[in-house]
Amino acid sequence: MRLTTRSRFGLRFMLELALNHNKGVMDIKDIARKEYISEKYLGQLVIILKSAGLVSSIRGMHGGYVLSKDPSEIKLIDIIGHLEGSLEIVPCTENPSACDRASVCATREVWTKIRNSINNILSSITLADLVKIYKEKQEANLLYNI
Repeated sequence: MRLTTRSRFGLRFMLELALNHNKGVMDIKDIARKEYISEKYLGQLVIILKSAGLVSSIRGMHGGYVLSKDPSEIKLIDIIGHLEGSLEIVPCTENPSACDRASVCATREVWTKIRNSINNILSSITLADLVKIYKEKQEANLLYNI
């Protein structure tokens, strides 16, 4: 299974908003430039995240984007699930009728376990957790460079 740039870039966008949570709005141009993401593409992702209720926009001269919820309330599965759509690695794990062999297929059990593991991990990590990891890595990098 490979996640698309929608998830990778969308998660980086959400992390930027989480890092600046309660510090005001963020301009999409600034985030796009900092994260080396096309502003146009990021704009498409923001539409999805906004319709999912994860991001709010503030209009006006000093407008931009903010998280709609506290980072501790946004799980990675919420972000990636909306950006990717289904997280199924093969069709039969979600819909056994998609395959005539589903009831006797031994490999379906493996695919189901993989899917469940991915969902469990993504459900257990919040944006607040990512912020913590980010800050730890930044601190470790500073110590390393001294």
